[in-house]
Amino acid sequence: MVDEETTAFPPEVRHELDGWLLWWAELGLRDGAGEGVAALRSEVAAQARASHTLDRLAEHPTAAAIRRLFRQAGCDPTRHRPSSEALLRRVLKGEALPSIHPLVDLNNCLSLSLVVPACVMAAGSAAPPFTLRAGAPGESMLSLRGPYELDGKPLLADAAGPFGTPITDSERVRVRRETRRAWLVAYLPPGAVGAGCAAGALAALLADAPVAAILASGTTGGVG
Repeated sequence: MVDEETTAFPPEVRHELDGWLLWWAELGLRDGAGEGVAALRSEVAAQARASHTLDRLAEHPTAAAIRRLFRQAGCDPTRHRPSSEALLRRVLKGEALPSIHPLVDLNNCLSLSLVVPACVMAAGSAAPPFTLRAGAPGESMLSLRGPYELDGKPLLADAAGPFGTPITDSERVRVRRETRRAWLVAYLPPGAVGAGCAAGALAALLADAPVAAILASGTTGGVG
């Protein structure tokens, strides 16, 4: 664990994978955060169904750009789907966005709105500096889905090892019931989605459902 009160933000990230822009936001949970979240989930899901179809999803410019970044890292996005695409597919099949935690729900709404992977972790659960790199042969982590092989997959790691991917995150950084502060990271493909777009989308979501305060934000990477 690290002291999130004194950690610089955005965190220092060494980018070993070209082309990824990471947009970070530090979030503080507001009192009464559960109010309005259900309506926001329903609204964002309805907007997604009105804007996308399953048969054309892979052709969406942002989804296609994310897929290219996956392939550059050595990961087949049709076998290991970006979290945004997996979430969109479930919604387009008629599933509701699940109620997990207000900060996780907000993260999922942002991912759907932007069509990019977005992950949220409990503040202090990973210690910068981080590295964005491809997983090594035989490397794995205990993910939210259970043991997860990382060979060739884009991932974020700290000195203790991998803690997140644009596919799933580790159990180590899970947002828990008592979590009040969190770090959100959106994996952006430059040229398709910029930092300003991500910031605007999050601000619009919070205007509809003031789940959290944005305590800080910033970007890393974006070269290549």
